[in-house]
Amino acid sequence: MYLIGERINGMFKDVREAIQTKNESFIKDLVLKQIESGADALDISVGPSVTDPIEAMEWIVTTVRKISDITLAIDTTKYDVMEKGISMAGVSKGIINSVVAEEKEVDRYVDLAKKYNSKIIGLTMTQKGVPKTSLERVELAAFLMNKFQENNILPEEIFIDSIILPLNVAQDQCYEVLETISQIKILTNPPCRTILGLSNVSQKCSNRSIINRTFLSMAISRGLDSVIMDVNDQELVNEMVTAEMLLNRQIYCENYLSAYKKKNF
Repeated sequence: MYLIGERINGMFKDVREAIQTKNESFIKDLVLKQIESGADALDISVGPSVTDPIEAMEWIVTTVRKISDITLAIDTTKYDVMEKGISMAGVSKGIINSVVAEEKEVDRYVDLAKKYNSKIIGLTMTQKGVPKTSLERVELAAFLMNKFQENNILPEEIFIDSIILPLNVAQDQCYEVLETISQIKILTNPPCRTILGLSNVSQKCSNRSIINRTFLSMAISRGLDSVIMDVNDQELVNEMVTAEMLLNRQIYCENYLSAYKKKNF
């Protein structure tokens, strides 16, 4: 599983305050803790509340780069902020998060991905919103895959996000997302990666932890191979490792959880 740590996001109050006060030590601590927990990449979002998102993105990426060259998923809907973040992440060290399935949007973000040899996350949605059925999502996934591959972006550099919505407002969509993941994996050979922003499924729900853990296991069984999540949640990581082991993606041993942790150091 390709793990992307979710914590450096201005939607979190503590991160928002760190951005406002330029608290480098707080951000650096988040970076190190997520790396220690096995993150392969870190999601970077300045959030919607900053007055100058370009300056905020520049400050965060500069802060991260003082202590690590880990891959950064630049998470923004604003092209100029994305360009600043991806350019500072470095060649082959960035992930564009993310691109909606609209021709004009895909074209300009593909150019950015090619310029910096970045990976790219495509969303199975348009400007009109998120489709209700797995069939509609898969059609958008196919459109994205065709556009990316026409531009010589390799399948292993492509992530397709089936977009999980909160359980408390769109319960029926959980099943549709699982179906979409299964079908996306057979669109190309070799397949692209599938990805989810896991915490969205439990947003504003009670029992968030068990909802996240259960849905992650279900998604892994359908072919999910990348996730944006709280990598510091040890129970969640243990659930992921166990699910992959039961699906024969990890080698079993009596101390398989400890073995997984050691493998990441």
